[in-house]
Amino acid sequence: MAKNKHKRFAENETFSHLFQPSAQEMFEGDFYLKGKWKSNFFKNKNPIILEVGCGKGEYTTALAMRNSNKNYIGIDIKGPRLWTGSKIVHEKKLNNVAFIRNKVEFLNSFFKKGEISEIWITFPDPQRRKLKKRLTSARFLKIYSNILVESGAINLKTDSVLMHKFTKRIIKLNNLKTIISTDNLYNLGIDNELTQIQTYYEKKFLEQGMDITYIKFLTEGKEEFENPEHESKL
Repeated sequence: MAKNKHKRFAENETFSHLFQPSAQEMFEGDFYLKGKWKSNFFKNKNPIILEVGCGKGEYTTALAMRNSNKNYIGIDIKGPRLWTGSKIVHEKKLNNVAFIRNKVEFLNSFFKKGEISEIWITFPDPQRRKLKKRLTSARFLKIYSNILVESGAINLKTDSVLMHKFTKRIIKLNNLKTIISTDNLYNLGIDNELTQIQTYYEKKFLEQGMDITYIKFLTEGKEEFENPEHESKL
């Protein structure tokens, strides 16, 4: 297993679409493509869609293959995971995908204000004991709102009832606009990429009879957010 991991780390270094800035580079300043992803990397004016905590990049690459008129970037801290998506991009010669190996907390160092058109969060760790680490908590919403265009949406797709309810509560607390909210995505009769694209874990959850929840909402340029005070009310 360790040998395979080392092999993947080595191959990751060869992918021109996978960016892995060091801690020193991040300490010294913003990433060199900040504000220039469209002009210097994608070389087009298409909107950029970001997936945070993208894992293996399954959702990012699947969306990119369906929508050649959009650019996609996935960010995750785990190199071996990103190898999977990066390998797909390399083999299929996708020119509308990039991956970043780094922490979601540093998104402001990678993107300028309003550079991202939409954000996806698919099956994140619900962080049951660490509210502030949840990818829809106040600290992250502040980051997303800064890099999103004002009309840009955040999509949360999860099997976690806790994560779904927490996100609904933080949306209500901060007076954010909800576009869609459902406790069971597959009961809506939707037949598009929302249901047609399924990650490895999503397929497992569905096989186990678990409900998949979905929320799409807007921050509309809001700059400050509050977290719910009492977990017991979730």
